[in-house]
Amino acid sequence: MENVTFNMAGLHRHGSAFYDYLRLRKAFFVDRLGWDIPHDDEAEMDQYDNPRAWYSLVLDDAGCVVGGARCMPTTARWGVHTYMLRDAVEGRLGSIPPTVMHQVIETPAVWECTRLVISDALSRAADRSLCLSLICEGLVEIAASQGARELISLSPVTLMRTLRQLGFAAERRGDSYFNDGDGRHYAVLSMPACPASPHHAIPAGMLVAAAHRARPRALHAPQTV
Repeated sequence: MENVTFNMAGLHRHGSAFYDYLRLRKAFFVDRLGWDIPHDDEAEMDQYDNPRAWYSLVLDDAGCVVGGARCMPTTARWGVHTYMLRDAVEGRLGSIPPTVMHQVIETPAVWECTRLVISDALSRAADRSLCLSLICEGLVEIAASQGARELISLSPVTLMRTLRQLGFAAERRGDSYFNDGDGRHYAVLSMPACPASPHHAIPAGMLVAAAHRARPRALHAPQTV
């Protein structure tokens, strides 16, 4: 498996990976969990898939997308929207309670992660753990390259324990809530924008680095226009 990271300016370098990630999101969030979010018969895509977003995807040995997540700074604005958690706190998203976060965060030091998904094609626990580690390492690399120190995410509460087992110092922020639609408990989780603890590092033999992987660049850099 390998990890690739990009924003809208660089998605063309990775063939159909971005659209395949949207397909994977639709299969999980819409078809399985039944979320009422924008989609068609093939893909799920919302207002946060805009030029402020970055993506960390994982490809298997055949080049197929088997996992991924999206991230953006908490300073992001695109039209009337900011980032998902802030829009929820300010009452723009009926599906997420405004009390999910005690106060609005708006700083380049904190980035939000959303739409984390892993394909059912990875049936072994070891493969799913490796995929999640690669996704998170990509998110950390993106955010840290932009000067961020922390990542936050509205996630199932159980994800915190999994992230800790993989060496990421995840913590819960605030209270959890129960989603009647999919039957899961959610809370805002946070973790430092730094690599996993060396004690939990991915064994070298399990990781194939992407030779063509582009380093994330500052969003204001001329090369990303």
